[in-house]
Amino acid sequence: MRLRWITGSLALLVVVVALAMGFGGAGLATSLGHATPTPPSTPSPSDGPTASDAPSDAPSGTASPTAAAPTPHVVMALGDSVPSGARCNCRPFPQTYGALLSARTGEPVSVDNRAVGGLTTSGLLAQLHTPAFQAAVRRADIFLVTIGANDFSDHHQQVVDGTCEAGDNDCVSDELTTMGEHLATALDIIRSLRGGQPTTLLVTGYWNVFQDGDVARRAYGESGLQASRQLTDRANAVIRSVAGSAGGQYVDIYQPFQRYGRAITSLLAWDGDHPDAAGHRLIAHALLNAGLPRTG
Repeated sequence: MRLRWITGSLALLVVVVALAMGFGGAGLATSLGHATPTPPSTPSPSDGPTASDAPSDAPSGTASPTAAAPTPHVVMALGDSVPSGARCNCRPFPQTYGALLSARTGEPVSVDNRAVGGLTTSGLLAQLHTPAFQAAVRRADIFLVTIGANDFSDHHQQVVDGTCEAGDNDCVSDELTTMGEHLATALDIIRSLRGGQPTTLLVTGYWNVFQDGDVARRAYGESGLQASRQLTDRANAVIRSVAGSAGGQYVDIYQPFQRYGRAITSLLAWDGDHPDAAGHRLIAHALLNAGLPRTG
């Protein structure tokens, strides 16, 4: 009897276990690690790229346009003791011109004054053949050229004595020709070194290639002074012609000085041969009035 009860109990237990496995198989499988893979979750909007990550053609609300920086100008002064500022103990006209130009245009201007006392047109050509000088020319865009008076220094006495006259006794005709040729070559070299970049050539004449004012009158009288002014007229005519042919601008300083009459002495240094501070300012303003630099 006890055996049958045991046997019946075992049978009943088998049935119960079988039923449990049939209805709970899924749960059992899950507990054993064989669950069906869970599909990956869809990223939330906060996980993806934001609007700030995407490129946009629209300008940022905080961006501000940057104004173009003004184009700086470099003024290079070439020539003799006049642009160098000899005998003046003042600011030479190239530096004054640079300051005036900057004030007029609102653009930065620097000045490279390479003028040398006693320089002739042949000396200017020699300068333009040196590598350092050529590099300086390439950096500049405005050129102030005052050259030629010293080409006649060997004939000073003949001129003021009245023995150097037009015709057979003309002692400066060769010098006038040579001066023009040298100046033309110098301006061509400057153009070539600039390589087609915007370039302004301002070429001045002279109020007198020798002394003027009271100093000249005391030294060789009114006749000698007038003879030196006649030579100055001839030299200025050559300079004007060459400057125009080279695409430059001739700047007359003869008339601004000479219209002072006998008071021209007030524009000259103690030697009567170089401008004083007032004379340098007059030249600077004449250059400024010649027009603004070329930019294209």
